[in-house]
Amino acid sequence: MSSTPQARHTRAIVRIHFHPEQRTEELFVQLLDVLGGITPTIEPLPADWSAYMDLTGSLKFWDRDVEGLVAVIRLRLLALHGVQSSAGAGPTRSIAAMAAAVTAPGAATIVGDTLYEIAAFLRPRPAAALPGVGPKTARTLARYGIATVGEIADTQPATLQRILGAAARPIQNLARGVDERPVVPTAAPRSMSASHRFDRDALDTDQHQRTALALAEDLGSRLREASEIAQALTLTVTYADHTHTTRTRTLAEATAHTPALAGTARQLLADLGLQRARVRSIGLRAERLRPAAHATHQLALDDRNDKLHRLEAALDRARARYGPGIAGAASAFKSVTRP
Repeated sequence: MSSTPQARHTRAIVRIHFHPEQRTEELFVQLLDVLGGITPTIEPLPADWSAYMDLTGSLKFWDRDVEGLVAVIRLRLLALHGVQSSAGAGPTRSIAAMAAAVTAPGAATIVGDTLYEIAAFLRPRPAAALPGVGPKTARTLARYGIATVGEIADTQPATLQRILGAAARPIQNLARGVDERPVVPTAAPRSMSASHRFDRDALDTDQHQRTALALAEDLGSRLREASEIAQALTLTVTYADHTHTTRTRTLAEATAHTPALAGTARQLLADLGLQRARVRSIGLRAERLRPAAHATHQLALDDRNDKLHRLEAALDRARARYGPGIAGAASAFKSVTRP
């Protein structure tokens, strides 16, 4: 592709996705440390095990182009932690994200920073591939014959505004490769995880449910011991072929209460509709932790919740005295956490 110096951007943004066999909070932090050895400008996205990186200031230091430095990063992740990754890179956040979305594990897609290279990548993409264009917006655009990113870019601004309202301008800017949003260095939101790997691939849905309940119990106990509460719960199911499915749900209220965690975990698992699926492991992660002192509780009209809290406190005391793995602890909540 040709190069037009006056059209060159000055940034090199990467969106990298991690594809480990088993997900743990500790591993995610370790993978971020690998990225930190390349650039300090990292924005973690733990919900989907990815991160943004700004390599702009690192290219000269490492004496490599974007493609070469991305290859170094992916090689380090694989060599140090055995974790395969995929990456998309480009001159903006949105282009990097779109490139990553079309990249298979173990590969990288690099979009150059000339106007020609940007247009060649963006214009053929379906409108729905553009960040900010959801299914509803894509259907609205399609009714007006606008089906690709290039067609969004070419539409008269006034026409697009009549179709999309206030969203028209930012969407058209992204369609034209204009995105000034920076990578914002942040610490990974605190989380706590538990997982179970089956000795043999598990097909029994009841076994899947029992495992999810036990993981919820474990997380609840550890959260209460640490005086923390979770605002969301993420379930990850890994299958025999090493693929996985991840689902996240925000809790009705931030909590460390085992019945609430168990009920959400059960619903997340039920929503997957696993029928005779060969499950290799199940992981549960409590996310967006904050101090338990910040908790708020909805008022209840009966004393059932108070009884559950007393039962939970008794089990915590028994666990502290006799050690983890008290028989029947998870099942004690099963009947009271059914929807």
